[in-house]
Amino acid sequence: MAGAIEAKLQELGVDLPVAATPAANYVPFHVSGKQLFISGQLPLIAGGPEFKGTVGSDVDVDTAQQAARACAINILAQAKAALGDLDRIAQVLRLGGFVSSAPDFTNHPAVVNGASDFLVEVLGDKGRHTRFAVGVAALPLDVCVEIDALLAVE
Repeated sequence: MAGAIEAKLQELGVDLPVAATPAANYVPFHVSGKQLFISGQLPLIAGGPEFKGTVGSDVDVDTAQQAARACAINILAQAKAALGDLDRIAQVLRLGGFVSSAPDFTNHPAVVNGASDFLVEVLGDKGRHTRFAVGVAALPLDVCVEIDALLAVE
């Protein structure tokens, strides 16, 4: 039987994908005590990269927010793989947002809001978190956003 978080995802019409496997020498998640560390997640949809390009030149903020939302969905997919039950999430503690951006683009926080807003919508107050949002020159597979997470778990 699905828990409350999975029921909320279903209500929103969100199907969690199979958690992506690492593309290099790292693990997708690590549980340490009551903390779950999730490696950077890309906006992969149906196993392939979506939302390619640079924000501020060939990707607009609205599209980049959709990419950040896709990253958050993939964060929850990794949490499900790690925990078995998303209701074990006690709190999203921190998100780290990386935005592939043009040199004059400075609205990185608005982009990462796509992930933050989604996690609060799904998890309520347990989705509220600290975070950073920074611009970078490029990201893997030419995607426009990558986000990692630290969660408190029960």
